Amino acid sequence: MPDFDTITLTVDEGIATITLNRPDRMNAFTPRMMADLIAAFDATDGDDAVRAVIVTGAGRAFCAGADLASGEATFDYARRGGKGGESPIRPDGSVDFAHEGVRDNGGRLTLRIFASLKPVIGAINGAAVGIGATMQLPMDFRLASDTARFGFVFARRGIVPEAASSWFLPRLVGIGQALEWCYSGRVFGAEEALKGGLVRSLHAPDDLLPAARALAQELTAHGAPVSIAMTRRMLWTMLGAAHPMDAHRIDSRGVWVRGGSADAKEGVTSFLEKRDAVFTDAISEQWPLAADWFDDPGFR
Repeated sequence: MPDFDTITLTVDEGIATITLNRPDRMNAFTPRMMADLIAAFDATDGDDAVRAVIVTGAGRAFCAGADLASGEATFDYARRGGKGGESPIRPDGSVDFAHEGVRDNGGRLTLRIFASLKPVIGAINGAAVGIGATMQLPMDFRLASDTARFGFVFARRGIVPEAASSWFLPRLVGIGQALEWCYSGRVFGAEEALKGGLVRSLHAPDDLLPAARALAQELTAHGAPVSIAMTRRMLWTMLGAAHPMDAHRIDSRGVWVRGGSADAKEGVTSFLEKRDAVFTDAISEQWPLAADWFDDPGFR
């Protein structure tokens, strides 16, 4: 596993734990943390020993939002330029919105989590505000400490929701709840997060990580890793499908691809023999082949 500046990454019994590790700054988000987190998900996707990923925070916070050390320039992306320091502002003063320098760092991260080949569980141990709230949204499940607090505070900072949260949040909690939290920008407690559908369950602080590990084990102990990876891609992506025919195309191709695999044969044989299945297909070997089923335009 690579070394990181702002996070830690450990693997134990097939479960990777990514810990945001700037406790002196309440794990405030920086460009370095974005890069570290993306690299960590690259590492967990590339490690066949990893079956699931847990994301949590060190100290008393999960992530208190963007690091505001730059003061009023914190969200002024025009000052940061792009690759090679080139500005997205054209000589005539117009903005090249296709420029790499315009892209939101939170969105870079959430799109990477969205593309994870392993299930992702958020163990929200404390304050989760701004990007600390929105980075959770593409995670499959969010478990929270009963002392955690959440806030989509963007309007109170004079900006707008980021990290692709305008896509994720209404799909998770409904448009009314999403608008209420984003309009008001207020910080709310774990009970409200549970009632609003943002989190799956609440736990005493000392029980949070054990509960997340137990869920990770339950989710992945008996399923074929390649099938779980494909299922994750299918269900998340079909949230935005225009018609069930889109899902039928994907389902049909997926069953075709997996139906003749060693895993499918083992799944049926183990059931008939009344024993636990031993799946041998590895994501690192099968995903480059299996991924074609999703991107191919297929039949109409």
